[in-house]
Amino acid sequence: MSDLGELYQQVILDHNQKPRNYHILGNGARRADGHNPLCGDRLTLYLDVKDGLVKDVGFQGSGCAISKASASMMTDAVKGHSAEDAVALFRLFHDLVTGAPGADADDPRLGKLVVFAGVRDYPVRVKCATLAWHTLRAALDQRDDVASTE
Repeated sequence: MSDLGELYQQVILDHNQKPRNYHILGNGARRADGHNPLCGDRLTLYLDVKDGLVKDVGFQGSGCAISKASASMMTDAVKGHSAEDAVALFRLFHDLVTGAPGADADDPRLGKLVVFAGVRDYPVRVKCATLAWHTLRAALDQRDDVASTE
């Protein structure tokens, strides 16, 4: 197994077993629900956005290890950054895991998220990895519909 593959497994297991920001935010937080019907993953994302800045973020839910790890790492990646930066990171991450032309795994804005590059080799798992990100977009856009990977 490659070094990146081993790192991927270690990171996924760590964030699945000890997810970061796994909590509900209080009153005034934006909320969005997400569902991946293919795998059964469900999550609720909470965002505290003030003056265009993601002050705090939390999530709760159930799902596979990839889904939970992606949500955990996403919350770490966007907390403290502008909503605009979060949207840009969504695009970078989506391109990374879907193998979109021009996707740049070396983009420093991805940071540790680059471990998800291998997901593109497993199309069914792309939906697991992107669920939290689609839910983030729904929360940022203040949409009332359930974010879905379909």
